[in-house]
Amino acid sequence: MNLWHKLKPGAPKQVLILVAAFLWGFASYRILKMAFNKIDHNALHIWLNYVIGITGFVPFYWFIFRKVGKRYVLRIINLEQEKPCIFAFFDIRGYVLMTLMVTMGITISRWHLMPDLYLGTFFISLGLSLLSAAIYYLYAGYRFYLLKKPI
Repeated sequence: MNLWHKLKPGAPKQVLILVAAFLWGFASYRILKMAFNKIDHNALHIWLNYVIGITGFVPFYWFIFRKVGKRYVLRIINLEQEKPCIFAFFDIRGYVLMTLMVTMGITISRWHLMPDLYLGTFFISLGLSLLSAAIYYLYAGYRFYLLKKPI
């Protein structure tokens, strides 16, 4: 074996799915926390912004995060190695997109490029979509590894 295989932090595929679910769940927590803070401090009708954010979550999850989650779960399941690298829950494209999205979110928030109320409402949609994707990872992993059923 070469040095890379000896030093590689490998983990079973089930662990990769759990790591991905944890990462998406943690991102969801952070974004929803910011959303609640921005809405609570800037909205006249707090519940209206929550309803708008929740309404935006449905298409955001259905057309984007559901497909991305399914693609990555299938990618993990179909990896050739028995114990792939712990960081293999995303491919290079996924890491680049995640980096760009985080950078864009920080830039918009820090430089106040969008009013906090609108940003908070959007963050509700984004945070709920990330949370749903984390739950999907757990569900898909459960179906595939414990029930032995296809995703």
